[in-house]
Amino acid sequence: MKASLLALAGVIGTSLLAQNITVTEYGRYIDGREGACEITAYDKTSKRLFTTNAASDSIDIINVEDFQSPVHFGGINVHTYGGGVNSVVNLNNGYFAAAIEAEIKQDNGKVVFFDTDGNMIKEVTVGALPDMITVTKDGNKVLVANEGEPNDDYTNDPEGSISIIDISGGVTSLSQANVITLSLTDAPDNIEGGLFKPGATKAEDLEPEYIAVNENSTIATVICQENNVFIFVDLTTNTISGYKGLGFKDHSELDHGMDVSNKDDAINIQNWDIKGVYQPDAITSLTVGGATYWLSANEGDGRDYDGYASETRIGDLTLDPTVFPNAATLQEDSVLGRLKSFTPDMIGDTDGDGDIDELYSYGARSFSIWNEAGDLVWDSGDHFEQYFADNHPNFFNCNSGKASKSDSRSDDKGPEPESITVGKVGESYYAFIGLERQGGIMVYNVTNPEAPIFDSYVHSMNETTGLMTDIAPEGILFLSAEDNHSEYDVVISSHEVSGTTTIFKIEDNTIGYAEENNIEVSIYPNPVVNVLNIDGNFDENTHYTITDINGKTMKSNILNTNSIDVKQLNNGIYVLSITFNDQLIYSKEFIK
Repeated sequence: MKASLLALAGVIGTSLLAQNITVTEYGRYIDGREGACEITAYDKTSKRLFTTNAASDSIDIINVEDFQSPVHFGGINVHTYGGGVNSVVNLNNGYFAAAIEAEIKQDNGKVVFFDTDGNMIKEVTVGALPDMITVTKDGNKVLVANEGEPNDDYTNDPEGSISIIDISGGVTSLSQANVITLSLTDAPDNIEGGLFKPGATKAEDLEPEYIAVNENSTIATVICQENNVFIFVDLTTNTISGYKGLGFKDHSELDHGMDVSNKDDAINIQNWDIKGVYQPDAITSLTVGGATYWLSANEGDGRDYDGYASETRIGDLTLDPTVFPNAATLQEDSVLGRLKSFTPDMIGDTDGDGDIDELYSYGARSFSIWNEAGDLVWDSGDHFEQYFADNHPNFFNCNSGKASKSDSRSDDKGPEPESITVGKVGESYYAFIGLERQGGIMVYNVTNPEAPIFDSYVHSMNETTGLMTDIAPEGILFLSAEDNHSEYDVVISSHEVSGTTTIFKIEDNTIGYAEENNIEVSIYPNPVVNVLNIDGNFDENTHYTITDINGKTMKSNILNTNSIDVKQLNNGIYVLSITFNDQLIYSKEFIK
């Protein structure tokens, strides 16, 4: 199916609320050093966070008994166990686990289990460079993505692997016998839609990065970011059940444009005959109506080693003169010349003659939703860039959350979606996507996974200073009110560059408000021609706002009439939101 924002048109007939939730800062832990806050786990019983700290090669334990005033409780020196910590996960049984790489990262790493005071309980060996660690929803298995990165000379490239640790018998009784490490040597020679370094075996080249688990703990999906491949693991048999290349995003399609140059002195989002390689970093799972979906943050990532590099720029490629008769113009810095692309040995030389016949770029500048089999269901298109162009142009495609570096990432990965999580607020499901370079969190209602609705952008931008407080969300965690010790659903985001971990509280603005105040609203016709008619009883305390699908306000006023003139709006999809005493009581999409 066509994965486009225009898919929203298919669900206009239902009442879909925009900006239903308010996500506001609740508390912030500040270390301040770059790398000090990367991945965070939370334990409800001890009311503590466990955060990986690359600045000091430690795991920081933070007391958040009062979410509004986090306090450092203690820390764990990672060098006691290996060379560096990459990920942590809470096990909800009085223990948490950490993925720790070896001092020589091409050697096998460890998973170390600690109690919530930081005392080491057990350790087991896993594969090379354990990068991400998670636990199944039933709490019985710890899963580890062992990335197996090469050394800088590319003379030692260990095989990637996936480890499964059975903790059903308890952490204190763990031994190496509880560990199964799955080899990737059974990977097929041809994984269509994947991306591989020439001359390497699939097992060496596949680099597991991140893991998501379905609701009933029977399937795990592992992303190999550099390879653009999903690996499916059957958790009932602890075996690999399949490999799936994710394919490529067509930036020539409607709503799939991008700004490709940091040298054109302008925001310039256009369609280009370029294929984006999704290459997700983080993924998560969502179950709706009994169906499983995988949600991905499509960052993109190249190989950049002394011994081998896959990155180049379109301006440095030799383009096939028949396919690209206007190559000289395309390769100017203000056009496509600056855009990061792949070396010809990786992709693009379809006829093997040494020049480029198809253009590719890193990442998809979006988040995507895939079905259980790994088929694309929906993609956010160019909405991230369109949103910032319309609402925060001073920070558009900026680096490190700085307005002074606006447009500086247009030639690379744009806003660079890095992290993603999903959670249920009230009766709706929301995805929270952290933008590494841009900064902040994009929020979408994903209750209908085939037609998500943009909700809001959560950020710490200061338009006056041109700076952000929280920069580069590396890890993001959703905790329902039942799963944390506050009265709110919360999101916890760890920011690599600013060295901050921020707790956000979530408030559902729609619960029962209209019903409690006996307010009923309906709009007609839909599609609208020139006038939007509204049934309902309103007074001076009622206001309306009309926004486009990028969240830009097109019209706003007191609602003291039953009709709104919309003839000045261009044809498109809009959202009508109505507030009463500053509380959202109604929101519905309409077409003009």
